[in-house]
Amino acid sequence: MKCVLFYHAFTSCWNNGNAHFLRGYARELRALGHEVVVFEPIDGWSRLNAIREAGSQALQDVGQLFPGISIRRYDASLDFDEALDGADLVVVHEWNSPDVIEKIGHKRAHGAPFTLLFHDTHHRAVTAPDELAQFDLDAFDGVLAFGEVLRQIYAKLGWGDRAYTWHEGADVAMYRPLPNVEHTDDLVWIGNWGDGERSAELGEFLVDPVAELKLCASVYGVRYSGTALQTIRAAGIRHGGWLPAHWAPVAFAGARATIHVPRGPYVRSLPGIPTIRVFEALACGVPLVSAPWSDAEGLFPGGAYLKAANGTEMKRALRTVLDDQALSSAMIETGLRAIRERHTCRHRAQQLVDIAADIRTSASSSRPLRYIGASA
Repeated sequence: MKCVLFYHAFTSCWNNGNAHFLRGYARELRALGHEVVVFEPIDGWSRLNAIREAGSQALQDVGQLFPGISIRRYDASLDFDEALDGADLVVVHEWNSPDVIEKIGHKRAHGAPFTLLFHDTHHRAVTAPDELAQFDLDAFDGVLAFGEVLRQIYAKLGWGDRAYTWHEGADVAMYRPLPNVEHTDDLVWIGNWGDGERSAELGEFLVDPVAELKLCASVYGVRYSGTALQTIRAAGIRHGGWLPAHWAPVAFAGARATIHVPRGPYVRSLPGIPTIRVFEALACGVPLVSAPWSDAEGLFPGGAYLKAANGTEMKRALRTVLDDQALSSAMIETGLRAIRERHTCRHRAQQLVDIAADIRTSASSSRPLRYIGASA
């Protein structure tokens, strides 16, 4: 099967948390024997910011990490007939421009034989429906929603059984334990400070616990304002700047623990959807403590990570993880098993192949198909 994937960015992960999974399932489609072609705009904001911050070499490294995948950059002159020629499956990620989405949909509406899927990994369906309304999805065969609650929203919008729950997963070819890396931090957190969606939460669950417990901690990410940098440095936290996704396993391996601080819109409006950092941390074998988040779909078993309802509980949980080696080891084992048995990019790639086959063989199924998590 020829799979053509349209991403906002493949070679860049700058402010692009989706990069890990988008790259990972492309890798696994290739490993399953499919031809994989990825298109990314040459002037995408993630790519341009990465080049501005770290130079083009950081992006060149990515292509070498994913052999066999054809990466094609395009501009406004892209010939969509040529780009989609021979495609059996086309997946369009939601960070593409409305214009690109419309043009690909136009090809499908006028007889192109490929199966066309829209991949939604954002909260805008709830928080900014007007933005979603800019996308012309009439010709799409289905929607891949990265959580059941989002699938239900699409179902209510008329997609019915053409909306599929397709969670993210871990690229275990890259995200794995690195036992030979020396622990240099008590705590590491990887994430972008962003536009204020979780500033209060980061103060409560990251900055204050580190300061009060006097932990050696590092954070990595972009979009840290001057005020944010001042806040974390006052707590004794080192800011390492942008960390390319393929370097994250080393950062995790160098820490004794990490935390999960989800953004407010996901907690309030899309319960049951973890950030990619949960998959990454568990796959890398680092003990995880999470700020409030509801695993409404039962993706992870008890014991895979600890929960903290507030800053006081976060401090207590971090102290316990750092002091109790037996507990820490058990958490690592449980988390690794959960990822390897249910939540790898290979699982998701196979799900995607199955979804495409289902659409081709049954244009109107009478039952909703829910791909929640993954079967072994």
